[in-house]
Amino acid sequence: MKKTLITILIGLLLIVGACGNDKSTAGEDKKEIIVGFGVGTYEEQFRNGILPILEDKGYDVTIKTFSQNMQVNPAMKEGSIDASVFQSTAYMKGINEELNTNMIGITFVPSAPQGLYSTNHTSLDDVKDGTTVAVPNDPVNQERAVRILEELGWVKVDDDAGTTDFNLNSVKPDKYNMDIKVLDPAQILVSLQDVDYGVVNGNYIASASKKITDALKIENTPEEHRIIVSINEADKDTEWAKDLKAAYESDEFKSYIESQGKYDGFILLDAWN
Repeated sequence: MKKTLITILIGLLLIVGACGNDKSTAGEDKKEIIVGFGVGTYEEQFRNGILPILEDKGYDVTIKTFSQNMQVNPAMKEGSIDASVFQSTAYMKGINEELNTNMIGITFVPSAPQGLYSTNHTSLDDVKDGTTVAVPNDPVNQERAVRILEELGWVKVDDDAGTTDFNLNSVKPDKYNMDIKVLDPAQILVSLQDVDYGVVNGNYIASASKKITDALKIENTPEEHRIIVSINEADKDTEWAKDLKAAYESDEFKSYIESQGKYDGFILLDAWN
């Protein structure tokens, strides 16, 4: 019995010791950071325009690209990435509530507006009852997309429609009784031949070497839907977070963006004005 008790006590001490060594790195200054991205052009912006600036400051940066946007914020919560560049303020606020996280945005990035595109029509005048329109399946981007249709007078949106909890039950016919198709945002561009019109996130347009300005209608993007650099609030005063923000707002990054034709039509940073 005595040997058994000693064995149990030793085991407990080892567990406590292990827990004591499991320190969070939140809020710590460091020179090794991991930045997460969804699929799209924001990773390319970072790799070509931001990474060289950070490396010149002595940072060892790992770029982690996720195949689905919904994977990024859980990785932030568990601490496997330090920052992300893929989401808007509106989306982040919804996820903070859903996942009980405390992320903040530290700066905007050059952001691609949504647009209404078509491969089957060259004009918006072709719309009629039964016209098919593809919109994204996530609530935030879906709300953005439907606002474009509302501005055109094609649909009406209920006054109490949300943003992070938006759904098509809030959408009613206006001038036309439309057939709205819900698709993954990344699939709409490649599915345009199957619908009359589709609302496509601009980063997918740029990644496909197409022009945002080719849209039949471009959204007037609200600030809450512009893309931000997200970090955990506990890291807001770290030197690496300040250097990441400074890199995005730098003249060097501005020159890179302006030299790339694919970013024509992107919403640029107010800090550059």
